Amino acid sequence: MYDDEILTDETSSKRHFWIEGSVFVLLILLSLGGIFITDFSPDDGYGYWLLMVFVFGVLSVFVSWLQTKRKDVDFGDILKSQAMHWFHTIIAVGAASLLNKSGQLQGLSADLVILLILGLSTMLDGYHIGWQFSLLGFFLIGCTIIIGYVNPFMWACVALAVMVIVSALIIGLSRRHADD
Repeated sequence: MYDDEILTDETSSKRHFWIEGSVFVLLILLSLGGIFITDFSPDDGYGYWLLMVFVFGVLSVFVSWLQTKRKDVDFGDILKSQAMHWFHTIIAVGAASLLNKSGQLQGLSADLVILLILGLSTMLDGYHIGWQFSLLGFFLIGCTIIIGYVNPFMWACVALAVMVIVSALIIGLSRRHADD
């Protein structure tokens, strides 16, 4: 390899590290936005969480695409895998939606079920994409438990988000330095 190629690879790797980290933080902030909406209007929160399934799916495909630029992996195979993963998530969320429409789930309960499904799906997707998505899934499930047990839950979820972001930054930087 020439020096120019090595510098380009290192620069690209650093840029991808920060882009993936930005996507991680964006998804946490969007999740906090959903928790805030859920706090004031569970019916609006329900629609927001439905939308977030699509947003999480699209951003996970984006992160997968970034990772294929660093590795010798066929993006088509990853796209198929991601599409099936998130399609199955949408099926589970659709089932929760039908339960909501039938009256079996209402208000906050419907929001929490969708949040749990999204958390589990994100956590499992982390197996393919990377540890940040697994951590994000744990965050979503943690927030679900906080909402169920803590009455003014917003600040507890914000505190958890700060801890998760700081932890992810420390872990990411230490892993990046270990790879250098």
